[in-house]
Amino acid sequence: MKVYKTNELRNIVLIGGAKTGKTTLSEAILFEGGVINRRGSIEDKNTVSDYRQIELERQNSVTSTVLYAEHKGHKINVIDAPGFDDFIGEVVAALHVADTAFMLINGQNGVEVGTEINFRQTNAIKTPVVFLINHLEHEKSSFEESMRQLKTQFGNNVTALQFPVNEGQSFNAIIDVLQQKMFKYPAGGGKAEVLDIPAEHKAKAEEMLNNLIESAAENDEAIMDAFFENGTLTPEELKRGLKLGIMNRGMFPVLCVGAKPNIGVDALLNFVVDYIPSPEEMPGRKTKEGKELTCKTTDPASALIFKTSIEEHLGEISFMKLYAGEIVEAMDMINSANGSKERVSQLFAVAGKKREKLEKACAGDIVATIKLKNVRTNHTLNSPKNSGDEIVPIEFPAPKITMAIRAKNTADDEKLGVALTEIQKVDPTISVEYSKELKQIIMRGQGELHLNIAKWIIEHLDKISIEYYAPKIPYRETITKSAKAMYRHKKQSGGSGQFGEVHMLIQPWFEGMPNQTEFPIRGTETHDLPWGGKLVFNNCIVGGSIDARFQPAILKGIMEKIEEGPLTGSYARDIVVNIYDGKMHPVDSNELAFKLAGRQAFKEAFKNAGPKILEPIYDVEVMVPGDRMGDIMTDLQGRRAIIMGMDSEGNYQIVRAKVPLAEMNRYSTALSSITSGSGTYSLKFAEYAQVPGDVQTALLKAYEEQEKDDE
Repeated sequence: MKVYKTNELRNIVLIGGAKTGKTTLSEAILFEGGVINRRGSIEDKNTVSDYRQIELERQNSVTSTVLYAEHKGHKINVIDAPGFDDFIGEVVAALHVADTAFMLINGQNGVEVGTEINFRQTNAIKTPVVFLINHLEHEKSSFEESMRQLKTQFGNNVTALQFPVNEGQSFNAIIDVLQQKMFKYPAGGGKAEVLDIPAEHKAKAEEMLNNLIESAAENDEAIMDAFFENGTLTPEELKRGLKLGIMNRGMFPVLCVGAKPNIGVDALLNFVVDYIPSPEEMPGRKTKEGKELTCKTTDPASALIFKTSIEEHLGEISFMKLYAGEIVEAMDMINSANGSKERVSQLFAVAGKKREKLEKACAGDIVATIKLKNVRTNHTLNSPKNSGDEIVPIEFPAPKITMAIRAKNTADDEKLGVALTEIQKVDPTISVEYSKELKQIIMRGQGELHLNIAKWIIEHLDKISIEYYAPKIPYRETITKSAKAMYRHKKQSGGSGQFGEVHMLIQPWFEGMPNQTEFPIRGTETHDLPWGGKLVFNNCIVGGSIDARFQPAILKGIMEKIEEGPLTGSYARDIVVNIYDGKMHPVDSNELAFKLAGRQAFKEAFKNAGPKILEPIYDVEVMVPGDRMGDIMTDLQGRRAIIMGMDSEGNYQIVRAKVPLAEMNRYSTALSSITSGSGTYSLKFAEYAQVPGDVQTALLKAYEEQEKDDE
C-alpha cells in the first residue's frame, strides 16, 4: 500500500443501534474501496467485519472492527462499532479516534433507542455526526418519517443532502442536492449512472439546495458576507461552509444508502473524500501537560493505543492512532505510561483479519502493530525526542453491573485468573478483582449481555466452565454508644502458659469529637482504615498494669476483629478504643496472650455498644422516556430509593436517586424490561448509611445461620 499523507486520510466510525446495517455497509464500503472483490453477508457468516466465532453465532457485532478502503487517492479508515449498549465502551474508544461519526438509521424504524444513546456519546466527545438513512429498499421504509424524527430529536441542524427515488422495493435512485443530479443504480448496485434530475423532483431539489446554502453560510462569517453580497455561494464556498458546519456540529447532514443492494455507497465514499475533514483539519488532541498535537508530520511521533485485540495464531494486536509525526517499521518508541522501550517491528493497515503491510504511517492514520511487550489500551507511544508526552486517555464508562465469578472446578482457578487478565486487556470496560473483604472474585461490566459474552469467551475459547452468582454486599459495622468490657485469656497446658487480661472502653468516633475524660490518655494512635473510616487507639494504662510492649499485640488483636466484624463478618469502622486496665503474669504473659485478650474484649464491648450495620448507598441516575417515568419511580421506591431530583433532556426524563447497593442487583435487566430497552442508567458510590431495623435483623439472622453451617 502507498504511504498516504495526512491530507489524504479520512477517519470515520459507523455507529447506531442494532440491526441498522453497519456491518453490511462496511462490507459494501470495502467492496467499493477495492479491499475485497466479493461482498459477504451476515446471513452467510462471511463478512470481513464480523469474523469472530461469537459474532458468527450471534449474527451481530460484539466488538469494534478496524477496516479501511481506498478511494480517489485517499485512504478511508472505517471502524464498525457494535450496536448494543452493553458494548458502549467500543463505541467510546472509536469516537475518540475517528474524526466523524456516521450514524445509521433504519429507514423502517426511524430514531431508535440506540440512535439516542450513541448520539449522547458523540455529544460528550463533540464528534461531528452525519446521518445515514439505510434500508430504503424495504417496503416499510420512510425517508420522510425518519427525517421528521431526526429533526424532532436532534434539532433543525439536521439537513438532508439527498433524498431517495422509488423508495421501497423498487429503490434504485438518489437525488443529490449538492450536485443537483440523480444517481441511478443498476440491479445489484455498484456504480451510479449520473443523470439530470427528473422534472417532478426538480423543484424539491432546488428548494433543498437553497436551504442548504443558507445553512452552510451560517458556519463562517466570510462565507456569510459572500452570501449576503451575491445571494448564493460558489461551489467552493458551499463546500467550505458545509465542511465547517460538520466539524463544529452546526450541521448534521443526512445521506441515503441501501447497504444490502449497494445503492448510494459510491456516493457516500465521494462525500467522505470531498466533505469530511482530514485529521489535520480537526482540533488537536491534548496531552496531560496541556500540549496540543495537531497531526503534523514534522513533529516527533506520538500515538495513542485505543484498542487491543488477541488473535489466534498471532497474539496481541495493538491498534493506534498517530497524532503527530511518522512511524516506520523497526522504529523504537517509548511508552510514556511506564517508560518501557518498545520496537514497532511491523505496521499494518487492517481490515478484519486482512492485514496489509505498511512501511510508514503518517500523522492522522489508524494502523496496527503486534508483539509490543508492555503496552495496554490508553497507553501513549512516543519517539525518544518527546518521551514524556502522554495523550489524555480515553475515559471509558463506569461499570453498571457487578457479579461474582468462579470456576466450577477449583482445579481451574489458576487458568481462570489468566483468562480474566486477558479479557481485561481486550476490554477496558470490564474490571476484575479479588475482594479480600467478600472473599469473592468480583467482575464488573456494562450489562448482563456484556458479562454473558465474557462467559462465552472463557468457556469456549479458554475451555473453563464458570458460573456467575450474586456478589456479597460490602456492609460496614460500627457502634452508636460507649461500652466497657474485659477479657482474661488464661491457658495452662504444661510448661509455660498464656496469660493476659485487658480492660477497654470503646466509643463511636466522629469528626471533632472530644476525648473521653474518665481515664488519662498517655498515647494515641489514629489509623485511617483501608476500607474507610478510622480506628483511634488510646493507651490509658497508669501504673504499669500492662507493659507498653504488649500494646501493639492488643492493637493487632483488635485489628483482626475489625477486619471481621462481630455482627456479620464485615469490616468495622469509626471506633475509639481506650485500654485503661489489665493484668500480666511475670512468666506466662506474652504477645499472643494479649492479642487474644484484646480481640475478645473488643468483641464483647462491640456487642454492648449499640452496634449497627451500615450499607453502601449509590448515586443512581436513570434516563428514560417521559411516558415511562411513573413506572420507573414506582420501581425505584420499591428498592428503598430516596429520590433526589428530576431533570429533562430532549424527550427523556432524568431521575436522580440514592439507592442501597443491595437493591440494585440485576437492575439493568429490570430497567430494560420496564422501558423496552430505552432506559439507561449510571451509578456511583456515595456513602455508607445505617440499614433499617428489619434489614439488620435479617442480616444478623442470615449470618448466624451461615456460622452454624460453617461449624
